[in-house]
Amino acid sequence: MIMNKLKTWGEMTAIRAELAEQAKTVVFTNGCFDILHRGHVQYLHSARELGDVLIIGLNNDDSVKRLKGSNRPVNREIDRAIVLSALADIDYVVIFTEDTPYNLIKTLKPDILVKGGDWEIDQIVGSEIVIANGGKVLSLHYYQGYSTTGIIERMDKE
Repeated sequence: MIMNKLKTWGEMTAIRAELAEQAKTVVFTNGCFDILHRGHVQYLHSARELGDVLIIGLNNDDSVKRLKGSNRPVNREIDRAIVLSALADIDYVVIFTEDTPYNLIKTLKPDILVKGGDWEIDQIVGSEIVIANGGKVLSLHYYQGYSTTGIIERMDKE
C-alpha cells in the first residue's frame, strides 16, 4: 500500500490532471525529510488539512548532498520516500533531482503551495507559478526546536 504512494513524474502528471477534473484541491510541499521528526509530522498534518490531496516533492540523494553537505542524506531517498508514504496525511510522493522543486511545481501546478514558517512567502520556490495560476502560497507554523540538523548535532555531541 505505501509503495503505491510513490509516483514517477509521468504518473504524477496524469494523476494531477485527474484531480483537476475532479475539482480536488491539491496541496504541495517539498523537502529532504532526511530524519523524520515531530516538527515534520505536525507540519505535514497542517498542510494536509488545507486541501483534498497532499503531494510531497522529495529531494533525491544527490540534491540533498549538494544542499546539506557530503555527510547527508542520513537516509537514502527510497527509505525517506517509504517513511513519508506511511503517513496517513500524505497522498503521493514524487522524487525530484534538481536542487529546487521549481520544475515539478511548474508541471503539477498545485492549488496551494506550502513551506514551513522559517520560509518567507517571497522565498518559496515556485510561488510565482502557483499565484499566477490563481493558487495560494502559505508559510505554515514552524515548530521550534525540531530540525534534522539539530538532531544530527545532538547525536554528534553524545
